[in-house]
Amino acid sequence: MRLRHDPVYPSRRSPVLAENVVATSQPLATQAGLTIMQQGGNAVDAAIATAAALTIVEPTGNGLGSDAFCILWDGVKLHGLNASGRAPAAWSPERFPDGMVQYGWDSVTVPGAVSAWVELSEKFGKLGLATVLAPAIRYAEDGFIVSPVIARLWAKGAEILGNQPGFAETFMPNGRAPKAGERFRNPGAARTLRLIAETKGRAFYEGELAEEIAAFAKANGGAMTTEDLAAHTLDWCGTVSQSFDDMELHEIPPNGQGIAALMALGMLHHTDIRDDGPDDLAAIHLQIEAVKLAYADLHAFVADRDHMTEVDETALLDPDYLKSRAALISADKAQDFGPGAPKRGGTVLMSTADADGMMVSFIQSNYAGFGSGVVVPGTGISMQNRGFGFTTEKGHQNQVAGGKRPFHTIIPGFAMKNGAPLMAFGMMGGPIQAMGHLQLLLRTQLWEQDVQVAADAPRWRTIEGLDVACEASMGETLLNGLRKLGHRIVVEAPDNAFGFGGAQLIARLPEGGYMAGSDPRKDGQAAGF
Repeated sequence: MRLRHDPVYPSRRSPVLAENVVATSQPLATQAGLTIMQQGGNAVDAAIATAAALTIVEPTGNGLGSDAFCILWDGVKLHGLNASGRAPAAWSPERFPDGMVQYGWDSVTVPGAVSAWVELSEKFGKLGLATVLAPAIRYAEDGFIVSPVIARLWAKGAEILGNQPGFAETFMPNGRAPKAGERFRNPGAARTLRLIAETKGRAFYEGELAEEIAAFAKANGGAMTTEDLAAHTLDWCGTVSQSFDDMELHEIPPNGQGIAALMALGMLHHTDIRDDGPDDLAAIHLQIEAVKLAYADLHAFVADRDHMTEVDETALLDPDYLKSRAALISADKAQDFGPGAPKRGGTVLMSTADADGMMVSFIQSNYAGFGSGVVVPGTGISMQNRGFGFTTEKGHQNQVAGGKRPFHTIIPGFAMKNGAPLMAFGMMGGPIQAMGHLQLLLRTQLWEQDVQVAADAPRWRTIEGLDVACEASMGETLLNGLRKLGHRIVVEAPDNAFGFGGAQLIARLPEGGYMAGSDPRKDGQAAGF
């Protein structure tokens, strides 16, 4: 029977309420996380199991060659982890005379996700990698049934990347992408996951797998070496935050885009947004304008934190600076803003939570769908294309260089109040992520919508200049109101799951337990026990 999935009818999801919860973009990954918690694992164990499973069951958004970031509440303290990788040592602006490359080996930076799994397991986990990776190994070896949204994205990815080294061999069995309802196996990934478990990740960065990655790079003109892989390190970087009334939004510091959400939130503090409802024209307009101001600075200044020598996060989050930027917003018209003049001061998303109070927001990604398209033969390792996040612009803090982290889109989010956790959340989907964090936070915390309603709600995304992409579900009255203010509205198709993101949210309930929601734009599921 051919499985046909045309999401033309409105559907309703209820929030999930339980003591232990997992919310992801693919139900099999959600079940992997719950299984691990039922075996005695905690929220970190569940997050790793879920992350590993997603590399298999949702290869259209992440893989074994991904980067990763994490914000977690351990029951006492908030932690931030940056496990993004760096450029090969041989990279320089001269290597890219026509600008950064989007696909192929010259877009590949060192993958960091595996190092995040290992570090989180050793520092906070209870069960060990062999146990938590078991569900992913089973999906890879025995196969899984491909879900509808992922099948559609898989077909699109195959059209673009089918000729990249190793891609068709792994992801196009029988010469094409698998369809929804078909079974897909990835025995190479099963082998890789076992080696990761057996060696606690060392095989990936220093041993057998590292040698295979470097050899395949060399054979196809890539610059990555075993030395590049062995040099990889991650950072417990903490978080940067912005308050809004009595709560705080926490993000990972640069090289990610999370700071843009903080900047926009800080600007909105100085507006009348509290007087409006979540779907009022004035509220949407103010958010769009604040986001445009924040993103102008984001693209002008944010880079690898070690290279932000002229403008850093302290300058970008300075209260007086944000107030001055907010003053540029007009309630009556849309504007095309450029970057400001701050002075230097003094990026698949899953959420898990357990009955002991641990909460995790974890994100990993290959960047553009399958990433670079490069897949190392016999390993199932699809390599990210994070190198495309660099610029070749001379003097820019994000200019490409060997050993440097690129600007990153993927970001986990976390909300706190009076030193206690409120919500672990985030949104996959490239450039919408920071503005998506803002929309989700305001809906849940300012306008008190439950997490599933916030995930279901219509979204918008700034593009460039006065252009704003909107979902048709915003309604013609609101869309026409935005047009009258000068916004150039582009209504995008409802199946543009990437463009409007995929949110996963877990909120802590006042009397214990959690409420979880999963985005209907994805195949995902929130579940608990």
